Amino acid sequence: MPMPAFLSRFALSALLLAAAAPAQAMDGPALGYDLAGLDVADAAPIRPAPLIAPAAYLQDREIDESILLPTASPEGDDDDRKWARDYISVAGGVITAPSYNGSDDRVILPGFYVRGRLSGFAFSTRGTNFQVDLIRQKRGQKTDLKFGPIINLRSDRTGRIKDVQVEALGEKKMAVELGVSAGITHTGIVTSGYDQVGLRVVGLKDISGKHGSWVVSPTIDYGTPLSKRAFIGVSASTNIYGKGFGRYYFDVDPLGSAASGLPVYNRAGAKATAGKYTLGIAGAYGLSGDLRKGFVLIGGAQYGRMLGRYADSPIVADAGSVDQWLGGIGLAYQF
Repeated sequence: MPMPAFLSRFALSALLLAAAAPAQAMDGPALGYDLAGLDVADAAPIRPAPLIAPAAYLQDREIDESILLPTASPEGDDDDRKWARDYISVAGGVITAPSYNGSDDRVILPGFYVRGRLSGFAFSTRGTNFQVDLIRQKRGQKTDLKFGPIINLRSDRTGRIKDVQVEALGEKKMAVELGVSAGITHTGIVTSGYDQVGLRVVGLKDISGKHGSWVVSPTIDYGTPLSKRAFIGVSASTNIYGKGFGRYYFDVDPLGSAASGLPVYNRAGAKATAGKYTLGIAGAYGLSGDLRKGFVLIGGAQYGRMLGRYADSPIVADAGSVDQWLGGIGLAYQF
């Protein structure tokens, strides 16, 4: 059933409390709709905002952030503005996730998300990362290009490790990563003039000297409104890691082997390679009857699988699992 034109910017803001993915894509990379800008006056027909990239919660670890979907505020009266409408969205909830990337133990963690747009410039936080889109978004455009800086605090294996052998390897220090996020989204693709498909790539480089390497995460996502009060989206992403990343997080040296009982392993850090893929689904339901305003119930699930040299690492093959499941639920509100 067609939706009223005032839903021209159905943006799915994702706080992957329970990744539907994916990875970010930044790290995280996976679903990433910008559900936050339903501009009535915007020229384009209903358009879920850009699918954002993968990411995260308080313990960042390769999660797609498309699980908390903030709502969009009512359209203003200013029909002469050049840029897409300003807004701020916030979301919070809980997720269940592996205790580290590759673990078979689970933890329950809080999740949060803040995103917004001012004078056409969009920004967002996803757990422990922050990014800004430097390409201003015009009112009503159906094709949206995105490019901007992103900073991330990688806290994988800095705590909450439940496996005694992996814990015996010692906790890692938080890495500070800096990079860029680039992508393109287009509205009106498959089911109607309101659905949206997006492609994006996030690249991060450690600037703190911890793992001293990089992560690149390409992501594709698709989302569509089902009605004025319901939205669903899916995504897929892959994480490609540099040699230093695999060496720091997944290799086991002789001292670590002696302390933990895990076998010596050095193949994860031998070459740059794809180490994980993620698939996710996320949804939003407007409790007020309209996704553009009021409170929105959000939730989702994500399946990830460790690959190749990363799947063969003892912290995965012996102490963990190649299968990585996440799930979450939360509440969002847009100002």
